[in-house]
Amino acid sequence: MFVLQQAPDFPPTRESTRHNHEPGRRPMLTYRTLTRSAMVLGCAGLIASCGSSPAGQNRRPGGNAVPIQTTGTKRITVQRQVDLAGTLLAPDQAKVSAEVAGVVRSVAVEIGREVRVGDPLVTLEPKELALALARAESALRQTRAQLGMADPLSDGDTPPPDDQIGAVKNALANREDARANLERAETLSKRGLLPPAEMQAADTRLKVAEAAYQSAVDNVRGQKALLQDRRAAYDLAAKKLADAVVRAPISGVVSERPVNVGEYIAERTPVVTIVKVNPLKLRTGVQERHAGIVQPGQVVEFRVESFGDTVFQGKVAYVSPSLDQTMRTFTVEALVDNDDLRLKPGFFAKGVILTKKDEGVLAVPDAAVSTLAGVSSVYLVKDGKIAQKTVTLGVRQGDLWEVVDGLKGDETLAASRLNELATGVSVTSGAAGDGGGSGGGRRGGGNARRGQQGETK
Repeated sequence: MFVLQQAPDFPPTRESTRHNHEPGRRPMLTYRTLTRSAMVLGCAGLIASCGSSPAGQNRRPGGNAVPIQTTGTKRITVQRQVDLAGTLLAPDQAKVSAEVAGVVRSVAVEIGREVRVGDPLVTLEPKELALALARAESALRQTRAQLGMADPLSDGDTPPPDDQIGAVKNALANREDARANLERAETLSKRGLLPPAEMQAADTRLKVAEAAYQSAVDNVRGQKALLQDRRAAYDLAAKKLADAVVRAPISGVVSERPVNVGEYIAERTPVVTIVKVNPLKLRTGVQERHAGIVQPGQVVEFRVESFGDTVFQGKVAYVSPSLDQTMRTFTVEALVDNDDLRLKPGFFAKGVILTKKDEGVLAVPDAAVSTLAGVSSVYLVKDGKIAQKTVTLGVRQGDLWEVVDGLKGDETLAASRLNELATGVSVTSGAAGDGGGSGGGRRGGGNARRGQQGETK
């Protein structure tokens, strides 16, 4: 029962009192009278609204059944995926330096040019380096001649044995001659035919010959050591002459060229920076809960802002074994082929890692799902009656929703006029697609997950 509370009285004005009490005059409507009338009308409307039937009950005149379209559940294949957002990086970057000093004669590259391994980048003036090479070659030839080596320099340095070198052979011959003279002197001395002084002289000559032989051998061994030193000096001079042309150590694209023709540069001066752009490396951080899912070899699909909806692919190559304790993520790196060089280091990429496929996943059409205030429901049809059922949705695939919980898979569902249905409402059903009705009239806001791809069975 509703009680109308009397509006507070306002003190009458002199003018209103006078007019209301004049004989034969119709009473005037005062502010108090108008207020009471408004309150009566408002309460009457409230009573009328409160007396109406609950939602979903007696919506049709005479309690007629609601005609609806029906559908069944489906089984689909769902491609599971993990979202990623990361940056494309160059796996290798080389800051190429000149290994010799000199004046820059020419520069063969510009910024943005693609180069291959061995391509010339910068050429230095080679004259001074060529003269240094000629001096080193002369010293090497001199040492080789002393060792009796007449083969070309390109054949390497393999000196002959010590006893095959001229100085040693001469000393050896002198030693053998002195030894023979000593033996003859000893024979004559035993017969008393040689004075003791000559015998002593023969012995001294043998000692001198033996010392000369040893000296020759030591000198030859010194020449052999000097040969190695002069060969190294010659090779170094030849390398420096070759280094007058600075070549690309890796394939890539020139990102910096700080030198100009005519300037003098010292050793180890950077002349060109090369960035390797094929393949590129996509580095991202993946949330801790996916640590047991992401594995090397999985396919990565992503987009970059510069190319709109173009989808690029790569493969997971490296997965970090440790977590970032601040962000609670672990690092994943994927290698991306970039043969056409469209992608550039530094691009921001957003996409997914395709982890696994689940077969036979239960799903329902989007038209059979009603979502209100974040809670999703379907309407089961059994014996001409409706039973509302709350379900947990997973990913969306086309016009199908994965059902994680709430259905067994053999139910018949309402697929139209969902905004007129509630538990207990009588319905008449037809196959989905026969026309009529509005599907999912109460959808709004909950479970907005999109984009999973797969095959419908």
